[in-house]
Amino acid sequence: MKVFIAGIDGYLGWPLAQYLTARGHRVAGNDMFYRRQWVAEIGSHSAIPVYDLPERQRAFRDRYGCDLIFRQGDLLDYQFLKSFLEDFQPDAIVHLAEMPSAPYSMIDQAHAAFTQHNNVIGSLNLLWAMKEVCPEAHLVKLGTMGEYGTPNIDIPEGFFEIEFRGRKDRLPFPRQAGSFYHWSKVHDSNNTMFACKIWGLKATDIMQGVVFGTSIDEMGGNPRLYSRLDFDQCFGTAVNRFCCQAVIGHPLTLYGAGGQTRGFLPLRDSMQCLTITIENPPTAGEYRVFNQFEECYSVEELAYMVQAVGNEAGLNVEVHHYDNPRKELDKHYFNPDRQHLINLGYQPTHDVRAEMRLMLRDLIPYRDRIAEKQDILIPDIRWDGTRRRSQMIDEPAPSVRH
Repeated sequence: MKVFIAGIDGYLGWPLAQYLTARGHRVAGNDMFYRRQWVAEIGSHSAIPVYDLPERQRAFRDRYGCDLIFRQGDLLDYQFLKSFLEDFQPDAIVHLAEMPSAPYSMIDQAHAAFTQHNNVIGSLNLLWAMKEVCPEAHLVKLGTMGEYGTPNIDIPEGFFEIEFRGRKDRLPFPRQAGSFYHWSKVHDSNNTMFACKIWGLKATDIMQGVVFGTSIDEMGGNPRLYSRLDFDQCFGTAVNRFCCQAVIGHPLTLYGAGGQTRGFLPLRDSMQCLTITIENPPTAGEYRVFNQFEECYSVEELAYMVQAVGNEAGLNVEVHHYDNPRKELDKHYFNPDRQHLINLGYQPTHDVRAEMRLMLRDLIPYRDRIAEKQDILIPDIRWDGTRRRSQMIDEPAPSVRH
């Protein structure tokens, strides 16, 4: 298959290009390198050094024996996007080219407006370009489990049957997003569903849980092929951030009571799920939703797992609670379905602790690089629009839990 990856330089896009190529697919993609700029803007860098794109392309050619087709360009540049897709004529398009951070979208008016414009208009441009030059292609759009929020009922995969005043219908499950970023993803989902309905496009909306991990096997231990690994308050997701804190002896930063529960999966399993989705497209006009995660955990459970694994590795890991800069429930019901990918053959490859052990192994050589930026490990972006560093609200936990 010919697969186009929008956002090919990113945390997911770069390993996905390798994973697909290793399985015989032809890959092309675009990027504007915004993720590198956003992380630098907030005073951080990737824990694992990220090579520039020309060096990545050379390493890619050496490893896989073929060239990675790449053009620098923005989804907001409609003529660029349309021309690239028309030339490549993909069988599938994986849309990873969005600003992916809730805290970044909550910094101020400018960042909220940028997030909405970049994400919603870029995705809308992609739908129009597909309609005009490659209407048979399958769109795999990366959504997020955060679109659902934390409802007090089970979460289906996108749709559910409801009865109201004696009548029944199958409707999209209500969204209760918790940031301007997550609302942009909801708008993308609605536009994608509508485009499938009126133009006969086919799309899979991936409601992905929180991804963590440093590498996939296909990289072969080559540092030039590694993906980025962020640990700051905007782009460092929970497990990635905890593991980076653990290797430099910084207390793990739990927000609030730590009872916030989400779906999580390792990077290598995200690659498996995305590839299964690409290789099993829907029919023309079909919009389908897959919930993509391995298991659900509270953030507190994950922090104490990292502590236990870190202590096994000879690290002295402490866990501290900080006042939560976000506006979210500390404890809540959370029970999402995830059957569609299982039916297509998804089989988790690593349990969470095993993946954490691999992460610590990969990150320890870069502990000095992480320590250079440890002043950004306490969050100060707050959902009320102010900037104030969170304060510790407890003493260090005396022992490992869970």
